[in-house]
Amino acid sequence: MNTNRIHIYRSIEQPIQGEIVYWMSRDQRIDSNWAFTYAQQLSLEQKLPLRIVFTLSPVFLDATLRQYSFMIEGLKEVEKRATSLNIQFTLLLGEVVPTFVHFLQSHQIGAVITDFDPLKIKRIWKEGILSQTGVPLIEVDAHNIVPCRWVSQKVEFGAYTIRPKIKKNLVEYFELPPKPTQNVYTTSEVNNTTNWDDVYSSLKVSYSVLPSKVYLPGREDGLNVLQTFISQKVESYVTLRNDPTKGMISNLSPYLHFGQLSAIECAIQAKQLAEEFPESVASFLEELIVRRELSDNFCLYNSRYDSFDGFPDWAKKTLNEHRKDKRDFLYSLEEFEYSATHDALWNAAQNEMVRSGKMHGYMRMYWAKKILEWTTTPEEAHSIAIYLNDRYQIDGRDPNGYVGVAWSIGGVHDRAWFERPIYGKIRYMNYNGCASKFDVKQYIRQQSDDLSMF
Repeated sequence: MNTNRIHIYRSIEQPIQGEIVYWMSRDQRIDSNWAFTYAQQLSLEQKLPLRIVFTLSPVFLDATLRQYSFMIEGLKEVEKRATSLNIQFTLLLGEVVPTFVHFLQSHQIGAVITDFDPLKIKRIWKEGILSQTGVPLIEVDAHNIVPCRWVSQKVEFGAYTIRPKIKKNLVEYFELPPKPTQNVYTTSEVNNTTNWDDVYSSLKVSYSVLPSKVYLPGREDGLNVLQTFISQKVESYVTLRNDPTKGMISNLSPYLHFGQLSAIECAIQAKQLAEEFPESVASFLEELIVRRELSDNFCLYNSRYDSFDGFPDWAKKTLNEHRKDKRDFLYSLEEFEYSATHDALWNAAQNEMVRSGKMHGYMRMYWAKKILEWTTTPEEAHSIAIYLNDRYQIDGRDPNGYVGVAWSIGGVHDRAWFERPIYGKIRYMNYNGCASKFDVKQYIRQQSDDLSMF
């Protein structure tokens, strides 16, 4: 494994005493996972037992039953896969830091290997473990193809600055991790019998947002979605991906968000069609690699990624200059949430997200920009967009989501455009612009299902 993936929080002193723990968090899979690979290699080299631990918090950043169920059902598959490899899987319930600290203090643990996540809350968890225990802690970037901490050590201005850095090194990292092997070093018989009913009953989240019936959770279903995209959609991706009536998008984001699939396995399969469909594959890889890794970069190096203060200076200046501009429409959070605006297209996009758990990417830009136009301040717009995104999107609370909202409302990774009321120099979108690109009325009809159940 390329050592540039590794970030040492606290180094391992030799010889290692006790179990090797893979503290699974962002990358919820065993296969195609560099963090697991590193933990297993360490286990085999030191002839020490390997255990997978997942800490499940009862609440997490406005997540609802929709997101928790998607994650939990995926973790059931992780446990089955661990059992097949003779690896102990331990699911801990409770507030993450004290729960994991208690586990570490009550077990003989030689080292903890974990995966990379740029979000503030995940870094706070890691710092909490370091401050309350003496355990060695090593992070491995299993989420990005080119490791985030290594490819850049600063906030990148945009895709045009990070793209050459990624492309220059892509060949070096364009490989799958080795397949997991049977675990041969155990202190006792592996007993993976998580009580999943107890897991669900431990949650303290809203049950008003139901699990999606459109996007089914778990690695197995994720692989099926990937195969559908590769076999049926790649050909038309470059020409139809921005048409929300056609469905020619990958729909991989929920599985990538929860780490049920890895970006590298998706990229390798798509790359095999590069000669046949060069433009479509290039467009897909741009979104999968450059844009995703740009979002991780922004969240890692800008701690204000979820606030107005995180916008670039030019965007803050222009938005401030237009704070007092007259708004033709103003809506409350409740009116936005229940699709009660005057705009049938915006309402359709909100309906799609509420009903299915995922909004088409092109519509998410229009959706967020109109929230800016129909609220009293950019701070209010930003807060409402993040709240709705994180409440209803399966892939909410993700760097892509934070950056997508910040791009739409705050000009992050964008440039100044022609000045206009309310938006200032933020890029503008409107109904007529959408109508010039796709059949707006058809999209509205497609998303007109009754939402009273929500």
